[in-house]
Amino acid sequence: MKYSITTALLLVPTLVLGSPLDSDFTTKERRQTPPVDQITIDSASSSGNGCPQGSVSTTLSPDKTVITFGFDAFQTYIGPNAAQADKTKSCQLHLSLKYPSGFQYSVTDATYHGYARLDPGVTGNFLSTYYFSQSATQTFIPTPPCSKSKMLTYSRADHVETTSVIWSPCGATGLLNINNRIALTSTNATGTGEVSNDDATVSFTQIAHVGWRKCTP
Repeated sequence: MKYSITTALLLVPTLVLGSPLDSDFTTKERRQTPPVDQITIDSASSSGNGCPQGSVSTTLSPDKTVITFGFDAFQTYIGPNAAQADKTKSCQLHLSLKYPSGFQYSVTDATYHGYARLDPGVTGNFLSTYYFSQSATQTFIPTPPCSKSKMLTYSRADHVETTSVIWSPCGATGLLNINNRIALTSTNATGTGEVSNDDATVSFTQIAHVGWRKCTP
């Protein structure tokens, strides 16, 4: 199963925490997490005009429930002098985790942080699709686009509903694929906009929270 999160940039200028899964689900997941010292990143790669190989960092939190991606080149621009290719950027991430057999994991929510400036008439949209290589179905979670002029850092969190949660395959290490796309459009012929690093000092980041469970027969 694939699922997509369409994020409207700058709708929420402060950190919005993703709603947790229901308490029974969360408690159960915590009881079924494999030993954290046995969870490591086996491989991580990226491609696309928004994240050429070597421009993305990938880290795991100590408790192995948070995956953080840092982007050095995922930047979009629009305006009279901007190149057409700069208006839309894509980034494909491929992550393989190494962990004990008998367990599987899922992405439960994601938080995006970066910097954006949009003139009146300029709209920014961020689309993320998460899926494991063996998956096929797709579910969309849309939010309205933003067209209000702002200049600020932003954080945006999206929660995956319990019914849409997908799990890595049992009996094999699932390859997690994340396809990201940022697109800027404008109804203002002289308007400009950008989605880039935070004040040109901090990379755009994408934080994926994961849950673990034991495989069932």
